[in-house]
Amino acid sequence: MQHQENVQKGVNPIIIIGALFFVFGFITWLNSVLIPYLKIACELDNFESYLVAFSFYISYLVMAVPSGKLLKYTGYKKGMSIGLMVIALGALIFIPAALSRTYGVFLLGLFIQGTGLAILQTASNPYITVLGPAESAAKRISIMGICNKLAGALAPIVLGAVTLKNTDAIEQQLLSMSLAQKEVVLNELSARVIIPYLLIVSVLLVLAFLVYRSSLPEINTDEEDAQTSAANEGKKSILQFPHLVVGAIALFLYVGAEVIAGDTVISYGASQGIALSTAKYFTTATLVSMIVGYLIGIICIPKYINQQQALSLCALLGLVFSAAAIFTTGFLSVVFISLLGLANALIWPAIWPLAMARLGRFTKEGASLLIMGIAGGAILPLLYGYLADVLNTQQAYIILIPCYLFIGYFGVYGYQLKSSHKKSSSHA
Repeated sequence: MQHQENVQKGVNPIIIIGALFFVFGFITWLNSVLIPYLKIACELDNFESYLVAFSFYISYLVMAVPSGKLLKYTGYKKGMSIGLMVIALGALIFIPAALSRTYGVFLLGLFIQGTGLAILQTASNPYITVLGPAESAAKRISIMGICNKLAGALAPIVLGAVTLKNTDAIEQQLLSMSLAQKEVVLNELSARVIIPYLLIVSVLLVLAFLVYRSSLPEINTDEEDAQTSAANEGKKSILQFPHLVVGAIALFLYVGAEVIAGDTVISYGASQGIALSTAKYFTTATLVSMIVGYLIGIICIPKYINQQQALSLCALLGLVFSAAAIFTTGFLSVVFISLLGLANALIWPAIWPLAMARLGRFTKEGASLLIMGIAGGAILPLLYGYLADVLNTQQAYIILIPCYLFIGYFGVYGYQLKSSHKKSSSHA
């Protein structure tokens, strides 16, 4: 009986959180299709089209702290259910956005979706981190990552099959159309997202109900063992944990790099002369390479390498693949961008446990700070879009180099930083 209870407490929560990570991935990586799709439908330049990523990810910066406060009142389970309903509301806004072909309304819908995801991420990431031994946290997060990226690999194929169908031909036809003809074609193109997003709303509402009625147990992240309590004595702010602050910066740069790799690769492939009908698969290739990286992490951590070593290795691979993409051309260059998925795979799973170590009663606030780091997905792709307009879509990838250098710094040294206020134990 006791064994069954342990299985109930251990397996079911992981399955439920895994389903939520699947939702994260599906909603998030729809952006890789929305960027080239809305660029055509709403007649945008590169900079304007990457406002898709900005509107979606900036919500993490704005809403992470409110999300942490919400979870203090609702607990994890109710908070996750609320997050799913908020995402559903954001997806529903796509319907009037499509009917009016108004880019600003699309961006509002994306911001609200990001807000819901901020609530979900603030709850689920610390949940899976503490749901087992600290030294294997990266392995558990890697399992969640597979759920996330499997969904992310499916999302651009599913949405792309609907929204990007015949868009290469449509782009050519638009060049010779009158304004009236163009208006009709673009309105029809804009309406393509209505049915997919109605289905997404329905699924999200069903999931919200199932999570609310689930057996997902509450966890107390405010508990501290004697050693952590002694180390945190007198601390009043998460800013007194320098390893957390540096970790949040590393996460900011990582998410920016990951979003650039996943969300720009379709448009980049098109700029290299590859048809959109083929290029729409490049984001899937990027995410499949991430899944390979996650599988490597599940096998190797902590048996063969620890979380810190995995982080350092991934940062090095990121530097190599970024440089290779910049200095090669055509299909090969696009392949190196997709291979960034392999380099990125274990960065998120490693940063979370390293940055969250020794926080004790500051765990919820620490999680909120890290979630704010997801705003890197808003800022850096926008900078990439600006550089793509000023330079070109290939040379703009230079922005990735300093990102991976800082991530490497955190993996080698930054995760060990301690507060000067009071010495704490070194990370195991």
